[in-house]
Amino acid sequence: MAVPDVLRTGAGGLRARPTRVVLSALGIAIGIAAMIAVVGISASSRAEFDARLEHLGTNLITAAPGEDFFGGQAELPPEAPDRAERIDGVQDVTQVAQVKDVNVYRSDLIPEAESGGIGVYAADLGLVDVLRAQVRLGEWLNGSTAEYPAVVLGHTAAEQLGINRIGPDTRVLVGDEYYSVVGVLDPVTLAPELDSGVLLGWEAAADRLGMNGHPTTLYVRADPDRVDEVRELLAPSANPEAPNEVSVSLPSDALEAQQAADQAFNGLLIGLGGVALLVGGIGVANTMVIAVLERRGEIGLRRALGATRGRIRTQFLVEAMALSALGGAAGTALGAAATAAYALSRGWPVAVPWWAAVGGIVATVLIGAVAGLVPALRAAAQSPTAALSGG
Repeated sequence: MAVPDVLRTGAGGLRARPTRVVLSALGIAIGIAAMIAVVGISASSRAEFDARLEHLGTNLITAAPGEDFFGGQAELPPEAPDRAERIDGVQDVTQVAQVKDVNVYRSDLIPEAESGGIGVYAADLGLVDVLRAQVRLGEWLNGSTAEYPAVVLGHTAAEQLGINRIGPDTRVLVGDEYYSVVGVLDPVTLAPELDSGVLLGWEAAADRLGMNGHPTTLYVRADPDRVDEVRELLAPSANPEAPNEVSVSLPSDALEAQQAADQAFNGLLIGLGGVALLVGGIGVANTMVIAVLERRGEIGLRRALGATRGRIRTQFLVEAMALSALGGAAGTALGAAATAAYALSRGWPVAVPWWAAVGGIVATVLIGAVAGLVPALRAAAQSPTAALSGG
């Protein structure tokens, strides 16, 4: 038989039992869809992560107080930013200082116990530029508002305080005084602690809240080619009297670690998709065994008309592979659609690796070949008289 005839004969067996074919292909489709969706969502997430990291840069270094010799909380000296700025390879430096024991409320009618865990930070005017943060509403602090009772809210702090617009009367209670809200930030990826914070100018924090001038975090932008060098010099430069009391880190390292954890979780999901695919293969094998039993008369008639064992074997093997390929194609389409829907809902680029789609279909065809091999051999082994007689 020519190849088109073999394919037509195999497809005819599938068309004769549409309900059973759909149910059997469904098992294959679920497994492939699960794996394609996991790989596609992971690839889309990675594409978004790479784009975001490219925008944010991997050359931001932070320095924060560690522990002193006795295990207590150390402090960075007020001169730390100026010292850090003198390191060769440093492009820019900014700082924040958390103001302790100051709570933030929407109004004075809120019970004092319900502070919501919102922190108060004194901030340099260059903070948003160094962190490459975006102001979602209003504007960032400037030379005038930094000296007066004006604040910018972190993304989470604004949600907790119920502020979704900014007007002349938008104020929050910081300690015992009302401050005008002049801006709201988008989430700050490289400094997530600021999302739950209220930021005010350095001068205002010192004059109105008694901030002592010791920074709690330095944010340093380094030459991309000299990040490791700057990282090694930052602690002894920021606090030369006690460099061991300075904790230095790269926020991008934390993002990379989070991405690696996501990849490990995706591996688990792919394994579960493989189990579903195995179950689908068993369903194909079961369908083909039943087909051989039900079509004994057809097999006997074809053998009596001259069909060889090889042709019978090829017919049922092609039928099993076609059934699996049908499920694989449907699963690939479903997985790609699920990936696109999820990625677009999160604002990510849609990325479905071509090798995943091609590999998924090839895998299903191979599974169909394995699942249909035994039923095909069983069909080919029947003699024409036994098959026609039903014996």
